[in-house]
Amino acid sequence: MVADFLRTETNTIKQKYCVKLGNFDDLKIVIMGIIKVENIRVFAYHGCLKEESKIGSNYRVDLKVKANLQTSAKTDKLNDTVDYVFLNRIIKEEMNKPAHLLETVCRRILDRIFNEDALVTKASVSVSKLNPPIGGDVERVTIKMTDKRKK
Repeated sequence: MVADFLRTETNTIKQKYCVKLGNFDDLKIVIMGIIKVENIRVFAYHGCLKEESKIGSNYRVDLKVKANLQTSAKTDKLNDTVDYVFLNRIIKEEMNKPAHLLETVCRRILDRIFNEDALVTKASVSVSKLNPPIGGDVERVTIKMTDKRKK
């Protein structure tokens, strides 16, 4: 934690120093971008109740990933970015595997994203069970998990 703070402070000082001297060649700032894939609707079989695994439910998944998008912005090539079709496929595949807990599904989605796309540095996923069977008029229950790439 202290090492991260010192590294950040050192980089900030170096950046200010380079700008002040006009030495922009040494100034390496990576401008991050965000890709969101929102309101993915899926029918799946998650839950602790036996009925949930038999009749299934409607779910909503929202995903936000952070990555360096500068190269793809210049090259205009799909290989240089995080493909949101790929992200959507991961979500659908992981939602298709039944689990008792939405936390498990979120973790699986995050693990796949970090294992299969090296450009992603941070990701947040929200999985919402719509009309959950919890004995009341509840629109949805949502689990949100965020993780970042281990260096």
